[in-house]
Amino acid sequence: MNAIADTGYLVALLKREDERHAWAAAIAKQVALPLLSCEAVLAETAFHVNSCAYVLAMLERGAIRVAFDCASHLEHLQALATRYADRKPDLADLCLIRMSEMYPQHTVLTVDEADFRVYHKKLEHNVERYSKTPVSGIVVLGSTGEAIMLSDQERRDVLRTSRDAAAANKVLVAGTGIESATETLKLTEYAAEVGYDVALVRTPHFYRSQMQPANLLAFYRFVADRSPLPIMIYSVPVFTAYDIPAEVVIELAEHPNVIAIKESGGDVEKVRRMVESTRHIKRTATVTETFDAVTPRMLQASVNDNGAELVPVTALAAAARPPSSAVSVVGRLTTRQKEVGFQVLVGAAQKFDPSLRAGAVGGILAFACPAPTACYEIYAAWKEGDNELASQKQQRIVKASQYMISELGIAGVKYAMDFNGYYGGPPRLPLLPLTADQKAEVEQVMATIRN
Repeated sequence: MNAIADTGYLVALLKREDERHAWAAAIAKQVALPLLSCEAVLAETAFHVNSCAYVLAMLERGAIRVAFDCASHLEHLQALATRYADRKPDLADLCLIRMSEMYPQHTVLTVDEADFRVYHKKLEHNVERYSKTPVSGIVVLGSTGEAIMLSDQERRDVLRTSRDAAAANKVLVAGTGIESATETLKLTEYAAEVGYDVALVRTPHFYRSQMQPANLLAFYRFVADRSPLPIMIYSVPVFTAYDIPAEVVIELAEHPNVIAIKESGGDVEKVRRMVESTRHIKRTATVTETFDAVTPRMLQASVNDNGAELVPVTALAAAARPPSSAVSVVGRLTTRQKEVGFQVLVGAAQKFDPSLRAGAVGGILAFACPAPTACYEIYAAWKEGDNELASQKQQRIVKASQYMISELGIAGVKYAMDFNGYYGGPPRLPLLPLTADQKAEVEQVMATIRN
């Protein structure tokens, strides 16, 4: 891969005693030379390794190249300094952000875990691209997003950056699950404050032997009772080694603020049971005339765009329509009410079509990170009642999704994103990047699933 080097990465590479040296050395075997960087980064590196000789030697050998001139990009740097003023970036940070814009196919190599500043531009790029796909919404801080690796401040920064970059018509789901109920609630409240629509709350699992039904019921009820956002339960046994029982989900579904589950265990019969046992739950949701989701954030955005107020269409007509068909206009949105039940969504891409046939209403799929449209095509065919086409679309992604998700994990998804025009980048330690052979295999299985 082609790469841009940050100070932290170069220091880790040059200092054998650095705790990240093994990781940096492994990355070095994967990158094409020369690494690109800037004078600000090289000056910082020389200071931290206490020697100019190492840096000069890398320049002399062609291992690294200065590919940025501050004076030529002064206006951009000043704009970035203003934009990210609250994160207190130094000159090297600003130069690297600008370089990431100039070289969009290059990975930024950094070990800066304080706030991962240089990745925000790439995050914006991904969210903007996802916003142009047919998917209904975007999940931020899910398992594939390495949310568990981030500090609290990083999570908040990622939520804000993603919200700012997302299209107004996409449902925004924030991953807010933390082992503690009180910390989960704090992050959920922040997600609501910055404009998210739903909170995705992972099952607590660290004290696994004590995660009995009573514990899970108390945890989710505590959060749901106080949350300003509707709650989606998140079961992901492959990571948590805890599979929330269907009976607990069915009981929680009765809570008015627990609206859905993302079931990532891949058990189609469990999906079927949850669907059948919650059919009696009926709620009302606001939708468009074509029954796409409408959230309070979307309504507010529509009002702000047009300076409009909510005007019931029935008020303009000579005779009022029955309440069941009442239509309202908010700015550019025409909305109506729809009766919905407890929503069961799935997370196993290789079983998406069978899960939909079992009663699931959609999916939140890790494989959609590199291939959102390929996943959506399964849903669209199922929605149209074309079971044969849905099955064909399902078979198209089975091999790739099983290899990358089940075998390679996060690093595999990230490289597939790089391969398909998004930005994945390297995973955080203790996760390691793919080997050259693994990358070649990803490219092979993704060859027919390009965006």
